[in-house]
Amino acid sequence: MNSAERPSRNGQPRIRASFEFFPPKTPEMEASLWECVERLAPLSPSFVSVTYGAGGSTRERTHNTVARLVAETRLKPAAHLTCVAATRDEVDDVIRAYHRAGVRHIVALRGDPQDGLGAAYRAHPGGYQTSTDLVAGIRRLGDFEVSVSAYPEKHPESRSIDDDIDVLAAKVDAGATRAITQFFFENESYLRYVDRVRARGINIPILPGIVPVQNFKQTANFARRTGASVPQWLADRFEGLEDDPATRRLIAAAVAAEQVLDLVDHGIEDFHFYTMNRADLVYAICHLLGLRPHAQAEAAETVKAASP
Repeated sequence: MNSAERPSRNGQPRIRASFEFFPPKTPEMEASLWECVERLAPLSPSFVSVTYGAGGSTRERTHNTVARLVAETRLKPAAHLTCVAATRDEVDDVIRAYHRAGVRHIVALRGDPQDGLGAAYRAHPGGYQTSTDLVAGIRRLGDFEVSVSAYPEKHPESRSIDDDIDVLAAKVDAGATRAITQFFFENESYLRYVDRVRARGINIPILPGIVPVQNFKQTANFARRTGASVPQWLADRFEGLEDDPATRRLIAAAVAAEQVLDLVDHGIEDFHFYTMNRADLVYAICHLLGLRPHAQAEAAETVKAASP
């Protein structure tokens, strides 16, 4: 593929982005979160999501963060929700509370085992047993858009990628409208996965989850626990930079930019960024993709001018 044939090099491709945040634990973390929100909001994301801790450990903080996003910004927030360590009635109460707060998009997840990643998952005897059940429950209680997880390298508890796609198909049948993938570093894994999903007749959007590597060691450890592979070439790029954060940030930006631009050249238009509540790398990558505040404003004026 020469430069003229590459969408990333040939004009401004039509790109949409969404951003994931986590609810803050301290006043300092809260300030950092809202700085990130203010930095990224002018890029007009498709939506922003707020994570939910294992066992509902961040339930109140998640709700408060989402409610503030609804009240104080024009962003479209999506609230994460799990079925860990809660009865159906308790989860349903959270769903209704989100609806009262103005939230119309939920990211429905089974959730991690209470004893941590790698431990056996035990469903609450009086709760939703699976993420598929949770999706159905959410759709029963309100007119929600429901996003679910997807795993290009399969969920670590799945026996095979085909079994994993069976689970995704069940979630779609229950009412899921979008899937967001676990982060990955090899684009071929994502592209092969999408091909297999489409071959099964599953046609909902499958957004690639992109994580700019703020700290390689932490990211690699988390990746191994969640079943995401860490290629040797990625480790090589960060080798020897443990005490050089400035160069690490430059390498992280280059790696993520290379990944997303290659996906653009394969026809991908929607990206979901795990921001880690830090905007610098994500903003730079979006700039490379052509997502810029002035471009968004010009597009809005164009739409307005074209309206009858």
